[in-house]
Amino acid sequence: MVKYQNLLVAIDPNQDDQPALRRAVYLVKRNGGHITAFLSIYDLSYEMTTLLSPDERHSMRQGVISQRTAWIQEQCRFYLAEGIPIDIKVVWHNRPFEAIIQEVVSGGYDLLLKMAHQHDRLESVIFTPTDWHLLRKCPCPVWMVKDQPWPVDGVALVAVNLSSEEPYHDPLNEKLVKETLELAEHVDQTAVHLVGAYPVTPINIAIDLPDFDPSVYNDAIRGQHLLAMKALRQKFGLREEVTHVEKGLPEEVLPDVAEHLNAGVVVLGTLGRTGISAAFIGNTAEHVIDHLKCDLLAIKPDGFNCPVEIADDDDEHDDE
Repeated sequence: MVKYQNLLVAIDPNQDDQPALRRAVYLVKRNGGHITAFLSIYDLSYEMTTLLSPDERHSMRQGVISQRTAWIQEQCRFYLAEGIPIDIKVVWHNRPFEAIIQEVVSGGYDLLLKMAHQHDRLESVIFTPTDWHLLRKCPCPVWMVKDQPWPVDGVALVAVNLSSEEPYHDPLNEKLVKETLELAEHVDQTAVHLVGAYPVTPINIAIDLPDFDPSVYNDAIRGQHLLAMKALRQKFGLREEVTHVEKGLPEEVLPDVAEHLNAGVVVLGTLGRTGISAAFIGNTAEHVIDHLKCDLLAIKPDGFNCPVEIADDDDEHDDE
């Protein structure tokens, strides 16, 4: 069974063109499934209208919601005419990422798609605070869409962690490869490649230990990573030609390999660290993300606990 069937698209309220919606339609046409176009809106001026009664403020908010719903309906007009199943949902909420995650959980969505803005000069993508919150906290896979067509013969590149330092790496690697292969099989038979990076010799070790041979160390580390990659690719019946083990930091290796292979999307695992550990240590995935020039699909490990509280009632969060 195809995994991604229930798709949530976060609509960009600031432009008529919706790349994330286009990508979702692209997936549904090849993969089947259903799309919900979702928009969270909030305008403080409506909350500041103290001369109006609560009922009048509610009516004003509903008027704005109706206007935005009609606007999204227009964005979807051609897709709906083609028979693409699309629902539209607009909510009043002052924290877009919380509204989106609450919708993901309550609606049981398989995949969230959202536009990532492009840096015109560097061709890389720019992530907003809302994007980072979603990448760290959204329980379902998050597809950040760059405003460009899917490249001709573009591949899906899976970033795997081949070190065995943490017990969650191996099952997360397998989950990334499995879900990417399932998706690629139904999307124009997209080729899937795997890439892993291994570290160079720490300079301070070479200086402090005169008898230390950096080349022997590098060969040993590379050998360990090649063996780990071999075991992973054999588990899924992949050819050696579609696996890449490169020396360097992940944030350097992955964007280079993605560009060389003309990748349409890079798939990686995000652990969703928050708070002090994210602020001072940072996720490897987040360092990589900053340098990518293509779409990104971020997948959480099994057992991930969403830190966003889900509202019990059906209010519109107008008191927050």
